[in-house]
Amino acid sequence: MTQHSRIDHGQVQRLETFSAEECEVRVDLAACYRLIAHYGMDDLIATHISARVPGEQEHFLVNPYGLLFSQVTASNLVKVDLDGNIVQDTPYKINPAGFVIHSAVHGARPDAKCVIHTHTVAGMAVSCFEAGLLPLSQKSLRFYNRVAYHDYEGKSDNIDERERLVADLGAMNVMILRNHGLLVCGPSIKWAFKAMMSLEKSCKVQLAVMAAGAKTIQLTHDVMEHAAKQFDRDETPGQRNRPDGWPALLQMLEGIDPSFKD
Repeated sequence: MTQHSRIDHGQVQRLETFSAEECEVRVDLAACYRLIAHYGMDDLIATHISARVPGEQEHFLVNPYGLLFSQVTASNLVKVDLDGNIVQDTPYKINPAGFVIHSAVHGARPDAKCVIHTHTVAGMAVSCFEAGLLPLSQKSLRFYNRVAYHDYEGKSDNIDERERLVADLGAMNVMILRNHGLLVCGPSIKWAFKAMMSLEKSCKVQLAVMAAGAKTIQLTHDVMEHAAKQFDRDETPGQRNRPDGWPALLQMLEGIDPSFKD
């Protein structure tokens, strides 16, 4: 097995000092960071994934500022409150822009257990189109009439932007930040990850179709809404006893580098 160098994380709080429920979320969130990196959706030390701490509705976990997604572990994740105060022992700080976006969603949407924000090439490209995400493929039909949009206001380090961001998000779970990137929130980390994977692929397909320049097939509203409702049904947690693939993804990560669980 390839040997991976370890970063000295200083005096981070040991994983066993957290509750069993928080430990489980920490491991899943660290895994999500590694998966986003594995699938090429990271952006050096920029962008963020956050998760609400079980039993602590005003606290959420986010990445330590300055580390790559591939260096995030369960124990070095930083716990903060909705005012940006770090509420655990850690040598790390957080990115102010990441705090603004994620605290806005967690503060306004108790149902949002996880928030993923990315700056991929495909996502940023689609965010620049006036029409936004187009219903071209089965992947994108999942999001038909289910995408919110937030206009660009500069780097998201202004606390005042939170009110406008959550107003634009409303009850949606997917939002395109115009001229910026993509955002997904959801009832669990694994749900949000799968949704972001689908959203990213939808953007890539859109760019490929537009680059080809051929005439596209125009689907009817009824067909598109029917497909979207099928995804709504199948992606509802606990419905139809469908496997979510999360254990398989964790097993893959363990084979690559199990340090995410540290």
